[in-house]
Amino acid sequence: MILPDAASSPRWESLDRPALEKAFTDAGFEADIQNAQGDTNKYATIADQELTKGCGVMVLVDYNGAALAVTQKAQDQGIPVIAYDRPITDGASDPTMIADYYVSFDNEQVGALEGQMIVDGLNALGKDPKTAVVVYMGGDPSDGNAKLFHDGAAKVMGDAGITPAAEPVGVWDGDKSATNFEQALTSLGGKVDAVWVANDTNAAGVITILQKNGLAGQVPVSGQDASVAGLQNVLLGYQTGTVYKQVSLEAKAASDLAIQLLNGETPSAGKDLYGKPFIAVTPVSVGPDKVQMVIDNGDAKASDICTGDVAAACEKYGIK
Repeated sequence: MILPDAASSPRWESLDRPALEKAFTDAGFEADIQNAQGDTNKYATIADQELTKGCGVMVLVDYNGAALAVTQKAQDQGIPVIAYDRPITDGASDPTMIADYYVSFDNEQVGALEGQMIVDGLNALGKDPKTAVVVYMGGDPSDGNAKLFHDGAAKVMGDAGITPAAEPVGVWDGDKSATNFEQALTSLGGKVDAVWVANDTNAAGVITILQKNGLAGQVPVSGQDASVAGLQNVLLGYQTGTVYKQVSLEAKAASDLAIQLLNGETPSAGKDLYGKPFIAVTPVSVGPDKVQMVIDNGDAKASDICTGDVAAACEKYGIK
C-alpha cells in the first residue's frame, strides 16, 4: 500500500496506517505500507519495490496522478488494485476508473455537509445567502475527490442562492491556502461573509488570515477530517464544523475487500462510480456538540484537543 503524504492531512499516518496494518495482520497477511511523502518520483519507486517484492493486492491512495502508472503496472502483472480514499481515473473530462475497485467516503456527501455548514452559518448570523460574500477554497484539482467535494458543496450552496465571490485555485496546503485566501480577501476589499473550505488543514490557514483581520469567529468556515486542529477550531468557534470521516470504517471496508481478493473470493462491492465498483462509507457533520463522539470512537484524544485556550471550551461542551 502507498500513502500519499503527511502534509495534506495528519490522518494518513495517525489513523489509516495503524488501522490497515492491524486488519491485515489480524487476518494473517503481511502489510507493506509506505508513504510517498508528497513526491511522485518516490511514489513510483515505492511501487516498483513492492511489485518486485511481490504482492497479492495493491491498495493505493493517489498523489498527483502518480497512482495511474502504478495501477497499470500492477494490472499488467495480474494484481488487482483498490483505489483507497481517492479515485484513480484516466483524467478525462468524463473520467473512467482505472483501478479495479474504489473504497472511499461518499465524497459528494462530504461536500454537501460542508456546504450546509456555510448555509446554516449564514442563516444563524441573519445573513441572506443570496447576497452573502462567500469565498470558495477547494482542494488540489489533481485529486479526483476535490471535484466531488466541490460539486457536493456547490450544489447545496447554489440551491441556497450562493455564488462564489472569489475562488482561488485549489490546493492541499495550509500555508498556500492562507496566502491564496489573503489575496482573495484583499481583492474583495476585506469583505467576506463565509468561506467554504474543503478540509481542516486548509481551514486552519484561512483562519489565520481571518484572525489577522479581526474576523475569526464572525465568519462561517467549513472543513473536514476531524483533525485535532480542526476540532480545536470548532470548539473555539473559529470553524463552523468539520466533516468526520471515521477512518476505521473506511479502513475496514478496504481491508475486508482486499482480504476477500487475497483469499480468492469474488467481492460483492457496492454501487458503480466512474465505471467500477464503489464501496461508499457515510460521513458525519461534527459541530462542537459532537466532538465527544470522535473521541469516543478513538479517532482523537481529549488530552490532545483540550490544551491551552481550548480547555475552557472543552469544559463548556463536556469533552473528556
